[in-house]
Amino acid sequence: MTIKPQYEVPLPRQPKPEACDFDLDRALRSIVALQAVIPEDAFTASILGTERAGSGVVIRASGLVLTIGYLITEAESIWLTDVDGRVTPGHVLAYDQETGFGLVQALGKLGLPALELGRSDAARIGDPVVVAGGGRRQSLSAEIIGKEEFAGYWEYLLEEAIFTAPAHPHWGGTGLIGRDGKLLGIGSLHLRQVVEGGQRDINMMVPVDLLSPVLEEMLAHGRVNKPPRPWLGIYAAEAGGKVIVADLADQGPATAAGMQPGDVIASVRDEGVEGLADFYRKVWASGPAGAEILLEVVRDGRAVWLRLASADRRSFLKAPKLQ
Repeated sequence: MTIKPQYEVPLPRQPKPEACDFDLDRALRSIVALQAVIPEDAFTASILGTERAGSGVVIRASGLVLTIGYLITEAESIWLTDVDGRVTPGHVLAYDQETGFGLVQALGKLGLPALELGRSDAARIGDPVVVAGGGRRQSLSAEIIGKEEFAGYWEYLLEEAIFTAPAHPHWGGTGLIGRDGKLLGIGSLHLRQVVEGGQRDINMMVPVDLLSPVLEEMLAHGRVNKPPRPWLGIYAAEAGGKVIVADLADQGPATAAGMQPGDVIASVRDEGVEGLADFYRKVWASGPAGAEILLEVVRDGRAVWLRLASADRRSFLKAPKLQ
């Protein structure tokens, strides 16, 4: 396999060692470029593509790499490239649906330092950070601009995500390094924020504090060892406090129940829905995957009731091949 550079143009606002209270270059050596190949018949191939590129962070000297899960979901091969261009194959160990974290184990000796986990709950708005995608040329000096709830359209919710600016253009799996040189989070999304005078590009980061409670279970079982949440296969958006169905997963529970794009979700089990986060919480409170979910939707001005047989999202995904 030919490994192409993730990106070659150096980023503006590259971090400078003299501006950091830690060994910047040593910390950046813990960042690897990550490329994944996914089978064409994989469930996520049509949504996320069959070739995915991003970054990962070495968190144990054994070659354990933390990244964002969507990069490695259903991957049949993984390649890790260090700042010197050395390429090492990797193997998918785990993906946690709730946090969004993914774990990869290098199948050869990386010989890279592990980046120590910090405390994302101690990070403050205005703190300077480094959003690291590799060496200095692929990393960015930024600051934390927000810490707040985030609801994703793919049935995903963080109680307190971290938001940074300016945005890293290749955000997936980047390491968020705090002022003490420790890892605060993993890059997940590129977003647009409305500000006075227009908009600005920002990144959403998954806080590293969410990793510690689930790490050992992910390593032992390939997932968190608890009943999975009910999954409906809905891609939804919030507009004016209303939850609107934008699209549906093929063969998902919502499609099977007759839901349609454009439906407005009004209630879950006779309880009104107040925004996307509230919708997810009410669905997840209905029981584990497999629970029947009763939804009221508004379609063409009329109320329609649907019974959805929820599912375990993992059952639709290809499992990693054993090495």
